[in-house]
Amino acid sequence: MKQQQILLLLITSVFFTTINAQVFIKDSINYVATEKLIVPANALHFIAMGDWGRNGADHQKQVAAQMGKTASEIKSQFVIATGDNFYPSGVVSEFDPLFHYSFEDIYTAFSLQWDWYPVLGNHDYKSNPDAQVAYSKISRRWKMPARYYSKLINIPGDTASRILILFIDTNPLIPEFYSNAEYGPNVKTQDSAKQKKWIAKELSTTDPRIKWKIVVGHHPMFTGGGRTDGYDTKAIRRSLKPLFDKYGVDVYLAGHEHSLQHLIADTKTQHFISGAASEKTVVHLTPESKMVASEYGFMVFSATGKQLLVQTIDANGKVIYSTTINK
Repeated sequence: MKQQQILLLLITSVFFTTINAQVFIKDSINYVATEKLIVPANALHFIAMGDWGRNGADHQKQVAAQMGKTASEIKSQFVIATGDNFYPSGVVSEFDPLFHYSFEDIYTAFSLQWDWYPVLGNHDYKSNPDAQVAYSKISRRWKMPARYYSKLINIPGDTASRILILFIDTNPLIPEFYSNAEYGPNVKTQDSAKQKKWIAKELSTTDPRIKWKIVVGHHPMFTGGGRTDGYDTKAIRRSLKPLFDKYGVDVYLAGHEHSLQHLIADTKTQHFISGAASEKTVVHLTPESKMVASEYGFMVFSATGKQLLVQTIDANGKVIYSTTINK
């Protein structure tokens, strides 16, 4: 009987720890927490969020409110959305009411009325992905000119420094999607080889003013979430890692996992997952993980010509993790 009680206590303790220890940081002994937002001067500031469109449900409104406060504090210049923009099945046209229920009526803060740069997630592929492209002609802040596109952005106060950001469509890069009843019809219309040639051409630039190369896609290449060994994660790694290694991509920013993560593999590219803008799921540390968090929230990027500061913010405005990449 006593042994059963001890066993029950151990099981209860493990469960309690799992529920409450939401943020795991590798080498946490040497990690210095800040908790307060840092706003570097003369930097390009932007917010990255993902997996969000739920008509305000599951903390979407709370995260949106905090995004507004943070964007105001850092004077954010734009927002990056890492996909799965409209649950459960995307939108059917550019006039779909979900654009209002999940986007316009949720992200109402004045500080969020600047440009939004979205990519398409797998849920967006269930209906009409091109409707999100078409919405760019209706909304002043929704900027998706095509299923994949790029932006060249100047760093404030530094005419010799720019950031190149590629917004890619990872869905056609996953072979299993072509036979999928939901994704297949819209994936089959895409030329994945053409997109990869475009990615290579964009990344091969030798412009000395480009200090940072950032790629944004929905599906991660590495993850400490439920898809660590998923077919989609492996497919993206096989397809894109050689290109990123060859052309020296600094950051790959993804969503898909409903968590907040920072991972480093065996190359220059650092991986960030920001997919917890309206749902959170379990996480675990992997060999590549630097930080994994099952928390609602988003990320803030602040870039100068020599430094990229990435801060992870929870729904209450607390900085739960930060890291700096130096040139």
